[in-house]
Amino acid sequence: MIEDIKKACEVMASGGIILYPTDTIWGIGCDATNEEAVRKVYALKKRADNKAMLVLMDSEAKLNMYVSDVPDIAWDLIRVANKPLTIIYSNARNLAPSLLGEDGSVGIRITNEEFSRRLCERFRRPLVSTSANVSGEPSPANFSEVSEVIRNGVDYVVGYRQDDRSKAAPSNIIKLGAGGLVKVIR
Repeated sequence: MIEDIKKACEVMASGGIILYPTDTIWGIGCDATNEEAVRKVYALKKRADNKAMLVLMDSEAKLNMYVSDVPDIAWDLIRVANKPLTIIYSNARNLAPSLLGEDGSVGIRITNEEFSRRLCERFRRPLVSTSANVSGEPSPANFSEVSEVIRNGVDYVVGYRQDDRSKAAPSNIIKLGAGGLVKVIR
């Protein structure tokens, strides 16, 4: 695991993209602050760049660096979540512009899964986390379901957990809006 994390960080630091296990499914990732790297992910997925992708972080303590005003309810939701939770925040900042929704929002998930958490810690920046599939195709439940197009299109494929055939569920998604508005998306 340590060598995978080291190599993945080197690749992302040079603007590359990776295929890696997350707290939900296998994902395509890159430095979420690097616009050129983010555009590579959109191109690989053949995804319209007006469809925002989410960001993975290792600690809620980093939220204030990437969201101008974190609503108080977010801290409570993160603390009580018993499964992966993506929260869509308004007023994102310090991230690649193409990651943001048309309204300037961004989806952020704090990961508790060991590999992705340690990867975020070591990289010291948020990571893009989007399903490892071409847009419109089914999301792979585990590494064995990731297409050759995706495997061959990234700059580094993490070896850790490739043999794991368990099927993880996608995260819950909640959007926080002005005036304390909470909208459950999934």
